Amino acid sequence: MTKYLIINADDFGYTQGVSRAIVEAHRQGTVTSASLMVNTPGAAEAADLARQHPDLGVGLHFVGTHDGQPLFDLDDPSAAEQELDRQYRRCRDLLGRQPTHLDSHEHIHLKRPALKPLFAVWAKERGLPLRGHGAVHFNGGFYGQRFDEEWRPHSAPELIRVQSLEQILRNLPEGATELACHPGYFSPGLDSYGTERAIELATLLDPRVPALIRELCIQLIHFGQLPAFTAASLT
Repeated sequence: MTKYLIINADDFGYTQGVSRAIVEAHRQGTVTSASLMVNTPGAAEAADLARQHPDLGVGLHFVGTHDGQPLFDLDDPSAAEQELDRQYRRCRDLLGRQPTHLDSHEHIHLKRPALKPLFAVWAKERGLPLRGHGAVHFNGGFYGQRFDEEWRPHSAPELIRVQSLEQILRNLPEGATELACHPGYFSPGLDSYGTERAIELATLLDPRVPALIRELCIQLIHFGQLPAFTAASLT
């Protein structure tokens, strides 16, 4: 059975440096997909970059928190659905088309019990693949921080070097997998993941990575290119 891989870059539109890094990694032949933040000053520029690179699949990166802090009452499904509808409409307006998939910033749709069923039903009604649901395996192992018992982040750059990515690629399951990443050009004060973004970018731009993907006969796709049998199982 073929191994399909979606390398999805979160935070498209967060800053100019993040968007530029995502597109550069896409051109390098690694990143195939991105998730667009629609409420940021860089959202329109990111959407314009997406139009210039039609082979880059772009979905909605729903934002309900920032640095772990809620932006509205996340325990109120009605408020969450209203905000989800609003961000979805904004995403379609920016892209000029339907997003290819849905996920959420800081994985709140997976972490918040009140949001899990809402997102699952909402995405199914619109035919959107949802991170962590359906037939696409989700791999979040390419992430350069570890968290202590109080959920404080600690930098772990060894997790986002070429060697770590190689281990992930060599151990992909059969079928389709989404591998999340967060590349970006470093900018002081960007966020708590700024240094790690630059390391991720260097790894994704390393020519050894696309060469290894070819060696392992992994087929790179985005969510809009899922094989028919996989797409059918998502709805």
